Amino acid sequence: MDAPLSIEIDSKQTIYIVDQVNNRLVQWKKNAINGELVAGGSSELYYPRNLVIDEKNDCFIISDFEHKRIVRYSRRINSKPETIISDIKCWGLAMDKNGYLYVSDHTRHEVRRWKIGETSGTLVAGGNGKGNGLHQFDEPRYIFVDENESVYVADRNNHRVMKWTKNAREGVVVAGGHNEGSSRKHLCRPNGVFVDNQDTIYIADAGNNRIVRWWKDSSEGEVIIDGNGRDQYANQLSNPIDLVFDSENNLYVLDRDDARVQKFNRIEI
Repeated sequence: MDAPLSIEIDSKQTIYIVDQVNNRLVQWKKNAINGELVAGGSSELYYPRNLVIDEKNDCFIISDFEHKRIVRYSRRINSKPETIISDIKCWGLAMDKNGYLYVSDHTRHEVRRWKIGETSGTLVAGGNGKGNGLHQFDEPRYIFVDENESVYVADRNNHRVMKWTKNAREGVVVAGGHNEGSSRKHLCRPNGVFVDNQDTIYIADAGNNRIVRWWKDSSEGEVIIDGNGRDQYANQLSNPIDLVFDSENNLYVLDRDDARVQKFNRIEI
């Protein structure tokens, strides 16, 4: 892999990784020694950014960033991409329980919700230009949608995670928001976000090479995986970019600069 950017895991514990520079999506089945190409690997994708697995419809949805589109692939081998959203530089993707797709546009500094087949999405967060106000973002990246259709957004250049409840006009800072820093109240270029059913937030704090957990309404985070300095050893992280839990609460961290996935067993959530 070369500069991977996104990780997902399905119900069979197959891991899927967006391999950005190699312009492809690869899968690693449980206990596999080698990965397999499942999409791209040619001119079909150009610097893809993110991924959603739609198991109900048996397909992948991928942010094809430099082609300015979002594409859908059938999970059957040798399928071709279908463009479902055009003219968008999407970084983050998420899907809610009703099958609506949420898309972060880091050039328009907004998040929109799309019903597959629609020609225009509905603005659900941001959309008020670049800035640091509660109604703004500065390069929104990874996103997470909870059961109540609240959207959590990693607001990268504002070093914070925002929560926008359904139909809100502005967001609430739920992690970071104190400028760039490395203390427990700070984040530095946050990326991947996961929220459990207790509203506890897990964040790939990329600039600090660590994974942090923020309890609901807390003013500071708890470091649950310390990068221990930027390097390639097993207890170290180097630009952790994304994270995901499996059904057994094992945490998988995608380490961008070392192009690897690390598994941390039985994280309490």
